Amino acid sequence: MSMSLHHAYPYLSAFKSTSSTPISPKSARLGANSVRCCVVTTESRRVTVKNGNDSLEICRVLNGMWQTSGGWGRIDRDDAVEAMLKLADAGLTTFDMADHYGPAEDLYGIFINRVRRERPPELLDQIRGLTKWVPPPVKMTSSFVRESINVSRKRMDVSSLDMLQFHWWDYSNPGYLDALKNLTDLKEEGKIKTVALTNFDTERLQIILENEIPVVSNQVQHSIIDMRPQQRMAELCQLTGVKLITYGTVMGGLLSEKFLDTNLAIPFAGPPLNTPSLQKYKRMVDAWGGWSQFQVLLQTLKKIANKHGVSIPTVAVKYILDQPAVAGSMIGVRLGLSEHINDTNAVFSLVLDEEDVNSIQEVSKRGKDLMKVIGDSGDEYRRI
Repeated sequence: MSMSLHHAYPYLSAFKSTSSTPISPKSARLGANSVRCCVVTTESRRVTVKNGNDSLEICRVLNGMWQTSGGWGRIDRDDAVEAMLKLADAGLTTFDMADHYGPAEDLYGIFINRVRRERPPELLDQIRGLTKWVPPPVKMTSSFVRESINVSRKRMDVSSLDMLQFHWWDYSNPGYLDALKNLTDLKEEGKIKTVALTNFDTERLQIILENEIPVVSNQVQHSIIDMRPQQRMAELCQLTGVKLITYGTVMGGLLSEKFLDTNLAIPFAGPPLNTPSLQKYKRMVDAWGGWSQFQVLLQTLKKIANKHGVSIPTVAVKYILDQPAVAGSMIGVRLGLSEHINDTNAVFSLVLDEEDVNSIQEVSKRGKDLMKVIGDSGDEYRRI
């Protein structure tokens, strides 16, 4: 590179600093050959993430398919595909999955063929299938990467993956750079349209950009309770154009009316935490401030929701979509059981005013700083 990000952004060299002071993009310049991507089209429903010649338009609210992986109960294939068609017909046309989400990629393959046969070309043009690759820590040879990606292409029945989001478990193993360079080669061959990341921290995102890997986004956990991405990563994203796609934004359903005014300390008194996502995000609630403080947040969100005639999840998603560097947010769908289409579509017309934002921030800041408790984005997967 003509100029490293360390030189372009010297204030980001010391990654232990968690200064929240904003830095103007005018104070830092990328070299002529440095990686830079940006959003070129933004509207209420769709957004385009772009890096150089790579671009992908997605729906700003994504249908998350982690719920197909087995911990939420049996998935009926036909019902699941019908539910995916219903979501797409309602304008919710972006689906997020992974190689290890049970039958998710296979379901997408069946779904996309139904769209090709039964829906107009205009809808097909809007459908996006984003998947993730989570490889074991083996040597990232060109042939291994190619074979792994071909599995997803075959399962999803597409010649080119819309987006491949890459996850790596162990930063002490530098093989992630080899994997990403091989993924970039596959992108150049047309096997992948855009290369992206999932659960990478700010430091490694910077290293990846310094190595001229043209990633367009990083998918990270981000909610009203978990504001870690805004403490360090969003600043780097704003300066380079890399966007954030967020998950855990409704905390597996904890941020909803269902859990308002409940006391989980009393056995069987409240709704059961009977899914992997509810159990995961309950641990986040405990780390942030506990159930009593969480109830204060739910009460605040309910007041705002009533004011606008929407639901608590709608407010929770809109608040995160309005955060710097966020291109899209995930809502998990239990295909064939519940899709929450009306609540989701309400996100696009909701406008949170200054009073709403101040109320949310006031309650959010009462909790613990999860950056100090957990670490940067993605550290929850790497720290014991």
